[in-house]
Amino acid sequence: MAQRKKLICYGLFGALIGFCIGMYLRNYRVIETANNCQLKSGLRFQGPLKFINLEANELPSNSQNNLVLIGVMTAKDFLKERTKAVFDTWGQNFPGRIAFFSSEGSYLQGLPIIGLKGVDDRYPPQKKSFMMLHYMYEHYIDKFEWFIRADDDVFIRTDKLEHFLRSIDSSKPQFIGQAGKGNSEEFGLLSLEYDENFCMGGPGVILSRETLRRVAPHIPTCLKNLYSLHEDVEVGRCVQKFAGVPCTWNYEMQAILHHNSSGNEAFTGNLKNKEVHSAITLHPVKKSPIMYRLYAYMHGVKAQEMRQEVLMLHRDISAMSDLLHIAKSSKNIAPGVPIFPNTLRPPKYLGDHEILGINPTLTKRYPNTSNELLEWNFIAKHMYSATHFNPKRKIESSVKEGLEDIIREIMDNINNYSRQRGRVIEFRDILYAYSRLNTLYGQDFILDMLLIYKKYRGKKMTVPVRRHLYVQRAFTDIQIRETSLFGLNISSEKDAYREFTGKVKRIWNTGIEKLSNTFTLNVNDKSVAEKVLPNIIFILPLSGRLKTFTRFLRNYEQVCLKNDSKTDLLIGLYIDESYNEALEQINRLKMQYPDREINSIDIYGNFSRGLALDLAARSNYASTEDILFFIDVDIMFTIETLDRVRSNTVQQQQIYLPIVFSEYSQNRRTDGSENVEITNDSGYFREFGYGICAIYKSDLLAVDGFVTDIKGWGLEDVKFLDRIIASNHGRGSVLNKIGRELSVFRTSDTSLTHIFHTIHCDKLLDESQYKMCIGTKANTIGSYKFIESLVLKMNNSLMVTRQQIVP
Repeated sequence: MAQRKKLICYGLFGALIGFCIGMYLRNYRVIETANNCQLKSGLRFQGPLKFINLEANELPSNSQNNLVLIGVMTAKDFLKERTKAVFDTWGQNFPGRIAFFSSEGSYLQGLPIIGLKGVDDRYPPQKKSFMMLHYMYEHYIDKFEWFIRADDDVFIRTDKLEHFLRSIDSSKPQFIGQAGKGNSEEFGLLSLEYDENFCMGGPGVILSRETLRRVAPHIPTCLKNLYSLHEDVEVGRCVQKFAGVPCTWNYEMQAILHHNSSGNEAFTGNLKNKEVHSAITLHPVKKSPIMYRLYAYMHGVKAQEMRQEVLMLHRDISAMSDLLHIAKSSKNIAPGVPIFPNTLRPPKYLGDHEILGINPTLTKRYPNTSNELLEWNFIAKHMYSATHFNPKRKIESSVKEGLEDIIREIMDNINNYSRQRGRVIEFRDILYAYSRLNTLYGQDFILDMLLIYKKYRGKKMTVPVRRHLYVQRAFTDIQIRETSLFGLNISSEKDAYREFTGKVKRIWNTGIEKLSNTFTLNVNDKSVAEKVLPNIIFILPLSGRLKTFTRFLRNYEQVCLKNDSKTDLLIGLYIDESYNEALEQINRLKMQYPDREINSIDIYGNFSRGLALDLAARSNYASTEDILFFIDVDIMFTIETLDRVRSNTVQQQQIYLPIVFSEYSQNRRTDGSENVEITNDSGYFREFGYGICAIYKSDLLAVDGFVTDIKGWGLEDVKFLDRIIASNHGRGSVLNKIGRELSVFRTSDTSLTHIFHTIHCDKLLDESQYKMCIGTKANTIGSYKFIESLVLKMNNSLMVTRQQIVP
């Protein structure tokens, strides 16, 4: 008997394995189809198209593929843009057919367009709407269960639409949509009775077969008796009169058939929100690129859902293996019978089961030493981290986005059966949270959430509740997709390797070719290279600091004067007690390199970095085609810096704001060496410093240069960045005077190092400048380990002193 039970368990397990593998491969094929969509002309996705034949006699009446016929109203002016966008995106893969209804004579090759006889494109499209429904009735009433009236500016989640329609009885008269009685200005003017409404046409209207069967014969009568200019109102009146059903009075319809009131700006922002994810239809989508954007985003959502399904299947297999007492090290369900077929190779590889099969837990990995402990970040109104150089900071946008994703998924899961239970739970706030990242398994969260419990069935109540949740966002397998490199023509692996390495060598050796705009030239010809390379002008503000200035000139000579002929040096020199010595050093270098541009301009008054940079940039020493590289005397740079400046600065498109590595005071130099070791203990990347910048002079003039009325230390770089981004409403780019968006590119640059020097913060500075100066001074004290050791030493010394004092 026991043996028989065991055989039954093995049989069930084998069936589960077969089902899981089948589901995985099905998912893979769908994901592969989604990934195979290629971007054409920068905008249009061209998927696997199929021509849709609308001959009624070729449509079997009881087919699973004939669930719904979607009629899309359009016009001749929109055929090449909106109509084609609908057909290329959501208008193909669903259990039914789509047809575009336009005015008489409308045609576009490859699209199933029906030109309605005697119908034009005038607005409002009352006749077009009614005649479309009549056409559906005459030709397809017995071929489809459902009929949808849609506009050409609506996006439909066809997978959710199918699930929704299959849950409703199509044999009964159904008139489904977002119910309305008109806006406040129209209320009482649409000739609607107190119990009458209509389905708003924008988000789409769904009619069952029975509803269309009752209404269609009376359409001529409805057309002769129009009481308003709104076609959706008149369709609703006609359905109410002859089918005897109103539009669904259901609050959920506002979310299911979603209308965005932003007009032309609808769905141009962040798509990760509850409205987009919960909706079946999204309206309006006025621009075809937005339609393709929604389509691509929904493919990504679908792929994510499938990866989650694959993860759950792995966990099911792991659970069954435990129940059958199969050792984790064993790969066989029985002798000679593998759990996963060995023949499955990429692209049908099923993933690393040892990682994917682990159930969610906060103890997936046990540390062997204290150094292996994963530290938690604390999240409240701010984010607190023990290892970050800024321990208290604003919650980063990536963390916010991740938390929003988690909350949306949690609330969807909680409210999955809310309608059946007669209650709904709403999210209000995160009181606090902890997060940590395990690079092998995923991200862990501990959330303390404030929720609102609303019961609307039986004894109604609204109660605030607090819930503690443990969440793990598990990693799935790394997805690798082959793409062409830099537009290379790859005919074989050897050719690909040879072409790729050749191109990399050219980029490395010259810094000429950019990933976004490659040049074809003979890099051995120095004269040709000099013509192609843009000239870089180092602009340095200087007041005093003679020893540091000597080190800077030595660095500039080694990197630029001896290795790069397309660089100039321009110094904004303040006239003070050190002016003559600084000018002497400049003249000495000019005499040593008479064919190079090494210049200075005299500046009077108190030191202002912004004024010095602005005057130097606007001088005749720089042309509009030069790259201006604003730098400080404390910065050390390398030949790699020049390559990065040229690669990341694009005229009329992009400026470069490198994140500089700044040394701690604990590493102050006593031997005069200039070698820099970049480690967590030696310094930090100054993310909030914007003073080092590369920009074309033409672009600098287009944004009106620097703010010149700031005196003393700091703030001019922040004001300069504000000036760049403010004109575009804080989107990170500016529409400058030449009509182009100037984006800001930031990255950590290991070739730029700020050498430590003592910082003096003048109390006469403006309050905001003084706070910034104090903050920078505090950041340069040392690493967290160094400060920790100081605190421990201080505590130990206090304890020793206390012991000496106490008798």
